[in-house]
Amino acid sequence: MGVRLMVVDDHRLLAEALASALKLRGHRVLAAAAPAAGAAELVITRAPEVCLLGTAVPAEPGIFDPVVRIKRERPQVAVLVLGPVPSPRGIAAAFAAGASGYVRHDERIEGVERAIMKARAGEAAVAPTLLQGAFSELLNPAAQPDDEGQRLLQMLTPREVEVLVRVADGEDTRLIAAGMGIAPSTARTHVQRVLMKLGVGSRLEAAALAARTGLLDRAGPLPHPSRNRETGTGTGPEF
Repeated sequence: MGVRLMVVDDHRLLAEALASALKLRGHRVLAAAAPAAGAAELVITRAPEVCLLGTAVPAEPGIFDPVVRIKRERPQVAVLVLGPVPSPRGIAAAFAAGASGYVRHDERIEGVERAIMKARAGEAAVAPTLLQGAFSELLNPAAQPDDEGQRLLQMLTPREVEVLVRVADGEDTRLIAAGMGIAPSTARTHVQRVLMKLGVGSRLEAAALAARTGLLDRAGPLPHPSRNRETGTGTGPEF
């Protein structure tokens, strides 16, 4: 008995070719379209039994948000992710979002069909080796995503970290210079270096990035906690 399904992929030719092959094998393909902002809406509206949802970057943050929405609004729809050779993290992310399985782009049509039948039956449709790697990834604390705050912190010198903390505190160049015991021109130079290293264009963006990534929490207290914000006085060596 054929399966009511949808094929949604970045590559329209691939989606149409796969849809045609599945039609020849007796399945009812509701649509074959490139994903866009309305991809999840299309699946929710048509409510197939199984959806093959293509992705080019299975480990990219947010890539499986459409899966989350589909499963939230149409939990009866089994979603199979169609993508390249994945990392264990990509497999883990797909299942965490609610996918029923993962099918590689280079899989033979017989393998795709087996995955579809398993997904419709409520089974996990993924090669055992890929599934084993995904479980290992989830159970291994060392395999967590890179800490962006720590990475950014390592890019900055201790002086630049202090400058960034002061920028996030709302200090202008005069207060930064006074608090660190340096010349205003030196303070401006350090601010520019911080902006350049963080890849942002303004102090506001730098402060927002530092707060979002937890960099400020990791930076610790300023080395000159006794600075006077009103008078701008402070001590410290010039450099």
